Amino acid sequence: MFSRDKMTYDALPLPDRFDYDDPEMCARAEAFLAHMQKRHSIRAFSDRPVPKAVIEAAIRTAGSAPSGANHQPWFFAAISNPALKAQIRTEAEEEEKKFYSGGAPDAWIKALEPIGTDADKPHLTVAPWLIVVFAQRWGTFEDGTRYKNYYVPESVNIATGFLLASLHMAGLSTLTHTPNPMKFLNAALGRPDSEKPSMIIAVGHPAKDATVPAVAKMKKPLEGISAFFD
Repeated sequence: MFSRDKMTYDALPLPDRFDYDDPEMCARAEAFLAHMQKRHSIRAFSDRPVPKAVIEAAIRTAGSAPSGANHQPWFFAAISNPALKAQIRTEAEEEEKKFYSGGAPDAWIKALEPIGTDADKPHLTVAPWLIVVFAQRWGTFEDGTRYKNYYVPESVNIATGFLLASLHMAGLSTLTHTPNPMKFLNAALGRPDSEKPSMIIAVGHPAKDATVPAVAKMKKPLEGISAFFD
């Protein structure tokens, strides 16, 4: 973080250092891969409660992500209040109905068919927690003057990845949801115009009859997502 009256560079010795040998590095990377391959987006949640402390720890993890100029341009609104979740569902479904009834191009609707989605979003009220991710387009000093945030989408996306990984490590399931437009979330949650909603994440335990689309297990192979220049 920074303040207007202190803009100096102070170097600290690296506080945490890992010195694994090559076999242990490979083993740790493969173990993390195996665990993350068990992460699934679900649409059928149980109403089993999730402790607030788990959500707090996951958000702290997200807050440890790197960001442009270390401005940390994100805000996470965690909601368990049933009435507020119901309000968000109602407003989100209004936007989704427009999307599925002609607001989206035919090709987009066709691409969603294997996923099995529609305008009905019961997960927004059944899941015990919703986390709304906001991107802070600018910040303000104590006197109200604005300062610019840098690499905001990139920074928020990295932090959101940290958040999803942390929730998965805790044994929870998630679903990312992006109704468009999402401005209603600012009003519902009292967030300023400087913040743009990025997504809603439903968080909880899967219902006993939870399923995933078969297509979701079809991941591109390594050669389809990377190139190595040795």
